[in-house]
Amino acid sequence: MKRFVGRLPKRVVTGERARLTGLYGGLLLLAGALLTGVVYFLVKEGLYSSISLAVTGTVPAKRLEELPSTHPTALTSAAPASPFPATAHPVGPVPASPAPSAASELPSEVLAITRSVSGAAESAALERLLTVSLIVLLVYAVLSVVLAWWMAGRVLRPVAVITETARRLSGENLHERIALDGPPGELKRLADTFDGMLGRMEGLVSAQQRFAANAAHELRTPVAVQRAAAEIGLAGDPSPERVTRIRAKLIEVADDSERIIEGLLLLAASDQGLRERRPVAVHEIARQAADALATEAAEHQVTLSVRALPLTVDGDAVLLDRLVHNLVVNGVRHNVPGGRVEVRTGPRGVEVSNTGPEVPPETVPLLFEPFRRLTARTHAPGEGAGLGLSIVESIARAHGATTEAFPNPDGGGLTVRVRFGGARRDGDRPGRGRA
Repeated sequence: MKRFVGRLPKRVVTGERARLTGLYGGLLLLAGALLTGVVYFLVKEGLYSSISLAVTGTVPAKRLEELPSTHPTALTSAAPASPFPATAHPVGPVPASPAPSAASELPSEVLAITRSVSGAAESAALERLLTVSLIVLLVYAVLSVVLAWWMAGRVLRPVAVITETARRLSGENLHERIALDGPPGELKRLADTFDGMLGRMEGLVSAQQRFAANAAHELRTPVAVQRAAAEIGLAGDPSPERVTRIRAKLIEVADDSERIIEGLLLLAASDQGLRERRPVAVHEIARQAADALATEAAEHQVTLSVRALPLTVDGDAVLLDRLVHNLVVNGVRHNVPGGRVEVRTGPRGVEVSNTGPEVPPETVPLLFEPFRRLTARTHAPGEGAGLGLSIVESIARAHGATTEAFPNPDGGGLTVRVRFGGARRDGDRPGRGRA
């Protein structure tokens, strides 16, 4: 049975238009049949009485005209219809009625004729009405199916457009959109939602492509440096001082490669989400990160201050430590001599603000992409791989938090804020955070 169904045309097996046609046509046909039945019933109920009334008012007059005009009973019976006044009386004595049986037989004869004529007329009228009703119902059924098929096609046309667009899309033409024209409605919202999904998919695919290209470039650069140092620096019979210098360079390049790989692994781990959650004191992590980076901040002539109000988050302690550490490191390294870094925690989340070079507002969203920097890479010591803010956003997303950044209006630099939706105050009972 499955093989047979699989060979049928798809529009026959899963034809929503056929189903809608059957539904609409069936409803219209049912309404027509009910209307025909109601009309037939009402006409049948009132037809006999109408015919009887008409025949009763017509047949006696005709029968009375056929009676002899000299019959005294006929004159007496026809008196109401006489053109003479009711007070007029014939001259002379009125003879007695010799045949009273004629007057008594007239009503029964008229009643029999009325019943016979009424029944025959009713049967003929109902038969004609039934025939015409069936013919009209048959024509109505055909028209209902045709109209239902046309109506279903009109309703499902946007669905066909969406289906055809989805079937045609691939990685090369994600820029295409349905752009359905029509009045607001469910199908219009469906098409607009599909267009929005395509826009998000296009952004994700573009980000993945840039990530792959940047990762390949970042990993290829240390390999090229190592190859050049080994082939050129150690060529021939190098002196011990040269070997020592090349050795230090190779170790430095290896450290850079290790940091890049470690950052990529951390980014991949945070993207997978959290397996378990435990209460973490983020304000304590902020103090520890500031203490660990105090020496580096002093070397860059940057003032580092911390205002740690209580903030407890259900999450992963290692990832949250990396989140705060990356924010503080970025604030210290991407700064100017004599600048400052302010770290604040509280019930609303974590906020790190630093002075530094001016950051264009349109560049801020790009800083959260992997391997994206404000300026071109110079391969200077301590420059970093450009994964700091992307790791921050990934860890925040894994904890159900939101990340936002905006340039500082005065003094340059950037302010990055992470809001935790599942944060709780001290004294609250531990609970599971939101995934």
